[in-house]
Amino acid sequence: MTNNALHTAATRLQDQIAAGCEANAIPGFAAGLYHAGEQVVVAHGLANVTTGAPMLQDTGFLLGSVTKVLTTTLVLQQVERGVLDLDAPVVRYLPDFALTEPGVADKILLRHLIGHTNGIDADLYFPADKGRDALKTYVHGLARTSGALFEPGEQLSYSNGGMIVAGRVLEVVTGLSFPELLARDIYRPVGMTDSSTSAEEAILRSTAIGHFLDVETMSARPTGMFTLPDTWGPAGGTPIGTVADLLAFGRTHLAGGVAPTGARILSAESTALMQQVSFDLDTPNSPPMGLGWVLYPFGETTVLAMSGASPGGVSILCVLPEHDLVFVAFGNNPAALLLQDQLLQWLLTEHLGVAIPRLITEVEQDVDLTPYAGTYRSDQLRIEVSIVDGQLEERTVYEPADASQEHIFTQFAGGAISGPPQRYVPIRPGLFAPADYPLESFDGYLRLLLVSFHDVRDGQARFRNGGGRLTRRA
Repeated sequence: MTNNALHTAATRLQDQIAAGCEANAIPGFAAGLYHAGEQVVVAHGLANVTTGAPMLQDTGFLLGSVTKVLTTTLVLQQVERGVLDLDAPVVRYLPDFALTEPGVADKILLRHLIGHTNGIDADLYFPADKGRDALKTYVHGLARTSGALFEPGEQLSYSNGGMIVAGRVLEVVTGLSFPELLARDIYRPVGMTDSSTSAEEAILRSTAIGHFLDVETMSARPTGMFTLPDTWGPAGGTPIGTVADLLAFGRTHLAGGVAPTGARILSAESTALMQQVSFDLDTPNSPPMGLGWVLYPFGETTVLAMSGASPGGVSILCVLPEHDLVFVAFGNNPAALLLQDQLLQWLLTEHLGVAIPRLITEVEQDVDLTPYAGTYRSDQLRIEVSIVDGQLEERTVYEPADASQEHIFTQFAGGAISGPPQRYVPIRPGLFAPADYPLESFDGYLRLLLVSFHDVRDGQARFRNGGGRLTRRA
C-alpha cells in the first residue's frame, strides 16, 4: 500500500467515524489499520464525558473478549513447550474441576475450552472475587453453580467459562497469575508497551471508559462499573490495551507467530491451527470457530475476528491473512458495534475490492413454527418463545442467582436485561431474523442478530442459538 493510499484510507476512516459517532451518540472512537507494511491510527471524540478527556490515538481501553485470542495464544505456547496437551482432560491439570452434573467435567478436554465446545453453562456467572486466587475461586464455584448445556464436543456455544477455566489451567502449570503470564508472554515480547492488566495500572495513563445511552436525554452517560471482576480476566474482564498494541498482536498472527519486534510468539503450525475450522454449526448466524478466532466468511475471504464487550464499550480485532491486513477499533458506547461493522465492510468492499454476497438470498414461505416454541434456559437466563401472528415472539428474562450477580450483570449491561418482547420472522426452517430488519443488514458482523434452532427431536428443537450462545429447551 502506498503512502497516498494510506492517507486516503485514514481520511475515509476519520470521516466515517465522525459521522457514525454523531449519528449514534458514541462519545469516542479509535481505530487502526495495518496493510501491506503501512499502518495508521485515528481517534475521535471523548474518552470520558465526565472529565472531558479526549480520545487519543494511544488511549487505552478494555479489550473485552478480544482477550480470548490472547488467552488461546498463551495456551498454545504451553502446548508447544510440552507442558499442556490439547487432547488431555482438563482434570489432569485441575483435579478439583467439576460441574453440578457428576462426571461431565471429566470429559472436557483442553481443546474444548478454547474451541467453545465445552458446554459449561456459566455464561453469566460473575463471582466478585479479586486478587491472586480469583480464578481458583471461579473454578471452585462451578461445582456449586454450573451444569452443562451439552456433552463436550457435541455443540458449539460461545463460552466465557471455558476461557476462564483455561486461564486457571495456565496459572497452575506455570506458577504465575494470569495477569503476570499475560504481561510476560504476550505484552512484552509482542511489543504491547501501553497495555496493562488492571484498572490500577490503566489509571496512570490515558484510558477510556464506557458509556450507555440515556434514553431520557438521548445523550451518553458514563458506566457505573469500569471492569468486570478479576475472575473474568482470561475471558476479557480486565486486560486493557491500545489500538497500536492490538495491531501489533494482530500482525503477529498475520506473520505466522512472529511479532513486529522480531520475537517468535508462536510457531507457524500453532498459528495456523488457531485459524483452522475446529467446529462449524453450519448456520449463517454462527460462523465457523477456530481456536480462539471466529472465522467469518465474507464471500471468498475469511476474516479472523473477535469482538469484545466491556461495560459500555465495544472492541474488535480483525485479521485478514489473504490481504495482509489487520483492523482494530474501539468505541465507548455499545452502538459502536454498528459502526465497526460498517467500517469492516467498507474496508472489504472499497479498500480491498472484495465482493460481499448476500448472506440471506431468499425467504421460505409457510415455515412450521411449532418445533421452536417453548422455554429455553441457560445460566440465570430464560427465553420464552411463542407463536404470534405467524412470527416467533421471544421474551428474555434474567433470573439472577443472588444480589451480587444481579448488580454485576445489570451494571455490565447498563440496565436490566429483561425488556420488551422481540418478534422474529422465518427465513427457513430453523433460521429466523428480527422483524423489520432489511436482509442486507445481516451480510456483515450483524449476522449475529439472526436466531437459529438446532437438533430437532420428536418435533421439538433442543437448542436456541442467539449471538453464538446456546440455550437449552427446559
